[in-house]
Amino acid sequence: MRDLDPAPETAGMLLEWYDRNARDLPWRVPPHRSRAGFRADPYHVWLSEVMLQQTTVAAVGPYFHKFTTLWPSVSHLAAAEDADVMAAWAGLGYYARARNLLKCARQVAGELDGCFPDTEAGLATLPGIGPYTAAAIAAIAFDRPAVVVDGNVERVMARLFDIRTPLPAAKPEIKAAAAALTPAERPGDHAQAVMDLGATICTPRNPACGICPLMAGCLARRNGSAADLPAKTPKAAKPVRRGVAYLARRADGAILLERRPDKGLLGGMLGLPGPDWGETVPAHRPPVDAEWRISPLVVRHTFTHFHLELEVRVTELPEGAQARSGRFHPGAELRAGDLPTVFRKALKAGLAGLDD
Repeated sequence: MRDLDPAPETAGMLLEWYDRNARDLPWRVPPHRSRAGFRADPYHVWLSEVMLQQTTVAAVGPYFHKFTTLWPSVSHLAAAEDADVMAAWAGLGYYARARNLLKCARQVAGELDGCFPDTEAGLATLPGIGPYTAAAIAAIAFDRPAVVVDGNVERVMARLFDIRTPLPAAKPEIKAAAAALTPAERPGDHAQAVMDLGATICTPRNPACGICPLMAGCLARRNGSAADLPAKTPKAAKPVRRGVAYLARRADGAILLERRPDKGLLGGMLGLPGPDWGETVPAHRPPVDAEWRISPLVVRHTFTHFHLELEVRVTELPEGAQARSGRFHPGAELRAGDLPTVFRKALKAGLAGLDD
């Protein structure tokens, strides 16, 4: 670490701030109850942490409420139908998380009597639980002195300790800084306090340094580098992939859909038929012989590693028509949540093309 480290009382000051300013989150035990010995439900912590990966707190709230209403315990979730869980997940993206959610729930319910392990090492053996999630559950649900480092924590530590090494190379240094700050008492509240500080005060842009409880010991504020941290290695430009989605609507209003393979992007989800995406628009390979036309609306969607441009081709079919693959779903029963976002966009674009 550096010659000028934040003062040893920093963790205590942070907890005092958290006791007054903790965010009210549906999966959280507030600090006054935590101090009295109450602990968060490990199922709630696990579910929220998986949902929060690559997603905002505001977006996760309604999904968390939906899941805990439909499946109030890990055993209820383990017994759910895959398709129901995938449909409830639609809109959160990164569907491999939903598949791992089910695998993990079934392992906990089937092999561990519905009880999550209470250590980082034990949690890390479960499907879909990586180092961050294992540390978060261990700290928040079991009050273990685990070092929890997410994007908010990275930002707070980079500024507090004036760590100028660009991310991702700075991760070991940042984790060491977070470990140095983690107290033996109330480590779960401490982990949540750092997250809250990053989310509400030590924000990416225009941090509110003047009201930060740690401003006196913040090295980046002292050195004038807070607004520039954490430094990041420039990302390579995302490539563009192109594809085709086929929208076939029968006279009775039914829409042709197919379930994607379990493995791969959007695995296990319903979607419009179409070939794999690539650098160029794929050759015309419709799921049913018909007169197809191209919708004037091009669908654009961004995934983690690439941008997608999707051409939507549409056709009207007589009632009772069948396709080579997939099956027709009654249009009146098709809910927006049954499809991932990219196919909701494609469906909307295709219907606009049909109804022109």
